[in-house]
Amino acid sequence: MSEKAYGMTVGKKVGNGFMATILNTIMIVFSLSCIFPLVWMFYSSLKLKREFNANIVGLPPAPTLDNYKQILTNADYHIADSMINSVRTTILSVFLIVMFGFVVGYILARVKFKGNRIIWLMLLMGMLIPVHSLLVPIYIVFNRTGLNNQWYTLLIPYIAFGMPIAVFLIHSYLKGIPIALEEAASIDGSGFTGTLFKIIMPICRPVMVTIAIIQTFACWNEFSFALVLLRDVGLHTVPLAMTQFTGQFSSDYPKIMAAMLITMSPIVIMYFGFSKNIIKGMVAGVVKG
Repeated sequence: MSEKAYGMTVGKKVGNGFMATILNTIMIVFSLSCIFPLVWMFYSSLKLKREFNANIVGLPPAPTLDNYKQILTNADYHIADSMINSVRTTILSVFLIVMFGFVVGYILARVKFKGNRIIWLMLLMGMLIPVHSLLVPIYIVFNRTGLNNQWYTLLIPYIAFGMPIAVFLIHSYLKGIPIALEEAASIDGSGFTGTLFKIIMPICRPVMVTIAIIQTFACWNEFSFALVLLRDVGLHTVPLAMTQFTGQFSSDYPKIMAAMLITMSPIVIMYFGFSKNIIKGMVAGVVKG
C-alpha cells in the first residue's frame, strides 16, 4: 500500500472513530436523561415531605419506607383497590380488543360482502376522531342508560376506541399472508372456525402481541373516561387514585412518587418478563404491516 493510500485509510478510521465516540456520548447522555427521573423518583420516595421540600434533588438524609407503608396500609388512599380495578379492566379490555379486532380484521380482509368497504371506512374514521371530543356525549348516554359508575363501565369505551387500531393492524398484516394457505386448509377439510383459530391466529400472533402492548399501556394509563364515568371511589383506577395526593394548597410529593412506583410495578414487571416477545412482536408487526 502506498504511503498516500495508507494515510487516507488511517485518517478515515480516525474520523469514523471520532464520529462514533461523539454519537455514543450523545446516546449515553440521552439514556441518562431518561433513567435519572426514575432514579430521582425512587430516592425521593424515601424522603419525608419536609426533607423533600428542603432539598428537592439531594439524596435522602435518612431513608425511610414510611411513605410506602402509609400508602399500602392506609385505607383512605385506596391504592390496592385501584390497582385491582385497573388490572381487571386492563386484562378484560385488552383480551376483548385483541379477539374482536382479530375476527373483524380477518372478515374485512378476507370475506367480500356488501358494506365491507363502508365498515372499513367507519373504523378508519374512528382513528381520526379525537377521543376527548366524545366525552360529553358518552357521559350523557351512560348517565341516562345507567351504565356509568359500574365495574364494567370502562370496558365499553376502552374496547370501542381500541378496536379501530386493532382492526387496522390485523387487516394490514393479513394482506401479507397468501390466501392460498386458507384454500389449502379448506381442501384438507378445515372449516371456517378451524382455519381462523388454528391456522391464521398462530400466524398473526406477532401483530396480536403488538396490539396487546399498545392497548395495555393505553388502558392502564387512561384518565379522562375514568374521571367522567366513575363516581364511586371504590371503582377508581390507578390514574384517579393518584389525584388523592394533591391538595388545594400543597402536595405530598414523596407519597406521590411512592404511589407512582407502586402502580408502575405491574407494567414494568410485564415488560421485563415479556421483553423478547414485545420486541419481536413490534418488529414483526411493523415489517408485515
